[in-house]
Amino acid sequence: MGVINRVLNYLGLKEEEDGMDREMGSDEMEEAETNPFEQRKIKGNVVSIHSQKHIRVVLSEPRTYDDAQEIADNLRNRRPVIVNLHRARSDQAMRIVDFLSGTVYALSGSISKIGPSIFLCTPDSVEIQGTIKELVEEDLQYN
Repeated sequence: MGVINRVLNYLGLKEEEDGMDREMGSDEMEEAETNPFEQRKIKGNVVSIHSQKHIRVVLSEPRTYDDAQEIADNLRNRRPVIVNLHRARSDQAMRIVDFLSGTVYALSGSISKIGPSIFLCTPDSVEIQGTIKELVEEDLQYN
């Protein structure tokens, strides 16, 4: 009956009977204030399937190496980024790809070439499936 009383108290359908119930209510509120990663550790293997409702994909067109920091910040915030390097000079583009490769490696993510001078950088929470064979074959023919 203790569980039913707590549920009724939580919903506001029943008055709390003693101070013990009030103390338990404050403990429940503290648990609700912890972040989702801590809750996952506390509860064990129970994972909410609705933890991320909307995933934003960031499109970026850096021109200089200094713009790579903003891309890395998006990756740290678990947002996938499509990087278009068409407007960057070739030496700057190489430096940007090197920096992003290190960032992705540090975050256990991945980086994939999806077109000429276009890369997809993803954090570890995003899985990339499949390859674009036409572009890979074209690159091999030109090299």
